[in-house]
Amino acid sequence: MRGVKRVVVMLMVLVVALVVLAFVLENQQGVSLSFLGWATGEMPVSVFVVVGLIVGMLIGPVLGLAVRKRHHKSAATARV
Repeated sequence: MRGVKRVVVMLMVLVVALVVLAFVLENQQGVSLSFLGWATGEMPVSVFVVVGLIVGMLIGPVLGLAVRKRHHKSAATARV
């Protein structure tokens, strides 16, 4: 059963990688991003989207851990 699960996970990872590759290849138009007075040079749209995805994937688990820790701490004080 473990072998089947591993194959399914690998196929899912391969599909996601192919979708990301197709997205990057289809979105090569150059754009400039301006946010709070800070501006970037002209880069493909896919660069900004992939960077945003990576930043979100890094921030999401950190915020999840902080919320879980706060919830765990408040539940522990409520028991006392």
